[in-house]
Amino acid sequence: MDTTQPLPLLGGLTAGQFMKRHWQKKPLLVRGAVPHFQPLLDRSALFELASREDVESRLIAQTAKGWAMRRGPLARRSLPPLSRAGWTMLVQGVDLHLDAADELLSRFRFVPQARLDDLMISWASDGGGVGPHFDSYDVFLLQAQGRRRWRIGRQKDLSLQEGAPLKILANFEPEEEYVLEPGDMLYLPPRYAHDGVAQGECQTYSIGFRAPTRAELARELLQRIADEAEDMPATLYADRTQDATATPGEIPSALQGFARDALRAALDDPLSAARALGEYLTEPKASVWFEPRAARGRMRRVTLDRRTRMMYDAKHVFINGEGYLASGRDAQLMRRLADERHLAEPDLARASEGALALLASWRESGWVHSGGRS
Repeated sequence: MDTTQPLPLLGGLTAGQFMKRHWQKKPLLVRGAVPHFQPLLDRSALFELASREDVESRLIAQTAKGWAMRRGPLARRSLPPLSRAGWTMLVQGVDLHLDAADELLSRFRFVPQARLDDLMISWASDGGGVGPHFDSYDVFLLQAQGRRRWRIGRQKDLSLQEGAPLKILANFEPEEEYVLEPGDMLYLPPRYAHDGVAQGECQTYSIGFRAPTRAELARELLQRIADEAEDMPATLYADRTQDATATPGEIPSALQGFARDALRAALDDPLSAARALGEYLTEPKASVWFEPRAARGRMRRVTLDRRTRMMYDAKHVFINGEGYLASGRDAQLMRRLADERHLAEPDLARASEGALALLASWRESGWVHSGGRS
């Protein structure tokens, strides 16, 4: 993507300007971000998607007793009548199931793929919403059908309503108000409070981003590095100079030093943390399953499956939780595949036999698809 070209999606800003002026800093309202935008799924198709076991969905409603939430799958007969006001259905990860949603998500690839998460569709009856809240990540709110009134504000009091099944702000103090129509979009940085209420039947698309905590990353990386440590030489602790002790409950300082050295050795590989991070970031979501397929013949074009996560760093290429050391022309080819998510026949003609064999194995795993064979 050319980050220097003005984008209607960003109100005429270039991607570079948006990232400097707004990303994680301040909101941006764009009228007509996607001109003539139509919902990617009609109501019936969206409800059908929410009824599936492999799709994450939630039903949220305001009742006489307060807020209520139920997790899917949501059978159509279990949903409230369309005429009932004040209920919302959220369908997560629509890009995993619909090519058009994946294509829409790709418009936001001016943000690193490591941060881009998914596209969620919110369908609401008149008056529906999820209450005033804040997210811990960046979000673009694209209106797809009907109208939604948004109130937003830099909330200082982050206390929540007690007993609610959702994280709803107890004392929401809005500062600005907008009504979005189809094609309009509102960007909000993390922790910017917002409350959206449907005006009539309404669909809103939320493009969300991953923001792992430091504790989450530490836990995941240490676990992966620990798994690799099983291949380390089995050096046993030895204490031939240990004296007799009158305090047997005390842990010997030599054993403490041995433990520190073991950790140091596990982390000593300069690539271990980078490898663990890449494998973690490309791990498919728990609901994702690829169908192996028998595929033979020369590949004329390669396209990543919409569910495939592929990234790279200076030394590796990562795909769906697996890491490969990569260098030279093949590394450039794989990085291009990660950036553009497809390779044309001229690209494949320059690939080595090893790279073609690797691509063929990914094709058989269902991670990539070939546009032709001979």
